[in-house]
Amino acid sequence: MTSFGGFQPVFCTIVPPHVLDKLAQNEDPRLADPARRTLQRDASARTRRHLAAVAGAAALTPRAGAEAGKPHRTIYDARNGTDLPGTKVRGEGDEPGSDATVNRAYTGLGATFELFLSAYRRDSIDGSGLALDATVHYDREYNNAFWDGEQMVFGDGDGEIFLDFTRSIDVIGHELAHGVTQYTANLTYYGQSGALNESLSDVFGSLVKQYSLGQSAAEADWLIGAELLAPRVTGKALRSMKEPGTAYDDDVLGKDPQPATMDDYVHTSRDNGGVHINSGIPNHAFYRAATVLGGNAWERAGQVWYDVLTGGELEQDARFTDFAALTVKAARERYGDGEELDAVSKAWEHVGVRTA
Repeated sequence: MTSFGGFQPVFCTIVPPHVLDKLAQNEDPRLADPARRTLQRDASARTRRHLAAVAGAAALTPRAGAEAGKPHRTIYDARNGTDLPGTKVRGEGDEPGSDATVNRAYTGLGATFELFLSAYRRDSIDGSGLALDATVHYDREYNNAFWDGEQMVFGDGDGEIFLDFTRSIDVIGHELAHGVTQYTANLTYYGQSGALNESLSDVFGSLVKQYSLGQSAAEADWLIGAELLAPRVTGKALRSMKEPGTAYDDDVLGKDPQPATMDDYVHTSRDNGGVHINSGIPNHAFYRAATVLGGNAWERAGQVWYDVLTGGELEQDARFTDFAALTVKAARERYGDGEELDAVSKAWEHVGVRTA
């Protein structure tokens, strides 16, 4: 994928295309129609983002007057339309209103900001106090949430398969973490580098959830989007970092296709080379490292992953082996030849990725 002005034309959704494709083929129009509209809307938004990048859209800058080390959040309401950002409904420091979706979005942006600042001393997603904007109530029965390279956007879901996308704080963290990757390693969104891009967002999205709940690695559920699935769905989340491939097994959605190890790596040209599918492998490696080390996952394991993401050595087209080798190097440089190095090395060995 071509890079424009240092940044790729990023458009990253939480629900993978293969899930929406499956829904769009359903005989029940209550399920198929929202999925089809979501796929069409995603394709349109992705094209707009690409054209903006080609045209050289201005880089985002910190909001004037924002205090360093403090979030500057603005929530907009699309009112079931598609014009972005929509109508401003809550600014930084405003009291909560009656719309729970607006309040959840505001809280999720703040929780993500707090994790990166407190755990890694990073001031917003760009490291320089970037304002955090989000739009809620996007489109009608829109079954997704996305980061478009500039802001967060949340759909309300169709109520049949997916619920309001602000319900899962890890989804908010996931999408904003795409912004962190955009401003650091800028990983190409295809194949293994794209799967690393997705995995890093799952990792930091899960860490946002764990940090906000005060959970240790042992206490965490390691699920992504556990609050998104409607009651009729046989499943527990969109993805499981603990047990990739087990998040759902449903008559409508099908079975979770994520592999946990390289033995089951999926070769496909769909979904940008399987970025949402094969991300299960590095996801599981992080889970293994974090749970072996114990304590808070955002500390030692999270620090190693953050060091690699922001360290300047990760190439845009990195493969799993490249990333794994850098985590081993980062663990050794930060912690020496101790349990951190051992946990990271064995985690990658467990999923079948070489580190040397």
